[in-house]
Amino acid sequence: MASSMSGMFPGQQPPNVHPVGGPGGPGQPGFPGVAPRTPGSNTLVDELEASFEACFASLVSQDYVNGTDQEEIRTGVDQCIQKFLDVARQTECFFLQKRLQLSVQKPEQVVKEDVSELRNELQRKEMLVQKHLSKLHHWQQVLDDVSGQHRKPSDLPPPGPLTFLEQASANLPPAPLKPN
Repeated sequence: MASSMSGMFPGQQPPNVHPVGGPGGPGQPGFPGVAPRTPGSNTLVDELEASFEACFASLVSQDYVNGTDQEEIRTGVDQCIQKFLDVARQTECFFLQKRLQLSVQKPEQVVKEDVSELRNELQRKEMLVQKHLSKLHHWQQVLDDVSGQHRKPSDLPPPGPLTFLEQASANLPPAPLKPN
């Protein structure tokens, strides 16, 4: 399996991949605490990291801070971002190729992963259904409580001037009787 991971570990270079300049490289400032990379030992991961660092380096570079030509700044930043995107695509392609190799060599592993993903998705959706059901039961209870408090229109007496007072007095407890 180690030979199939060529290009991902130090000392290995995938075919048709060219190193990307980054921090510590020509024309790019390095970051403190980051060891300079030796030529020829770049892997896709190293190149991705270097291009990501180069994006930040181009944004904080004194050349760009002191420069007044916005077009030059924009072009430099765009180039760094494009390099990062290119290396990210190469990295994605590498992993897709390894995934394809795995599906050919061990199809049962791919099926196991798919089953596991489906189980996780099913569990997540069941939890979501339970959450919605609990909300539904809550609002049904609220609706039942509200509808229980209101009487049906046929049970209400005809509206008159004393209807409000009659309803209010019906809810009051009876007054205690005074002893004679």
